[in-house]
Amino acid sequence: MARVFLVIAAAYGFLAVALGAFAAHGLQGRLEERALEIMETGVRYQMIHALALLVVSLLLFREPSTWLAGSGWALVAGVLLFSGSLYLLAFTGIGRFGAVAPIGGVLFLVGWVLLAVGGWRLMSTFE
Repeated sequence: MARVFLVIAAAYGFLAVALGAFAAHGLQGRLEERALEIMETGVRYQMIHALALLVVSLLLFREPSTWLAGSGWALVAGVLLFSGSLYLLAFTGIGRFGAVAPIGGVLFLVGWVLLAVGGWRLMSTFE
């Protein structure tokens, strides 16, 4: 599981940089300012959660944990739903895509809580 999350984290990080650069340099003047802001929000949250997923991966390399695996999958799905829906909204202008973002946001919250519990449990084994 750790390797899967490591690869996904790297892919998410790569895509966040690529999409951020594309939005900043390739979409100026092609998208409205609000659409660019939406795109920037998606990229920012994707990068933050790519890094969180990297932390999950590194902790899982240390020791397998259902809590940490759950955190990883919640973060993976959160990026797909939150950032993905914002990218679709920015490119299409279809407001229904934005309605999916809160589901991704809840998955981010779940991922962080599971990371806290899993990390706490892992660290308590070293005491």
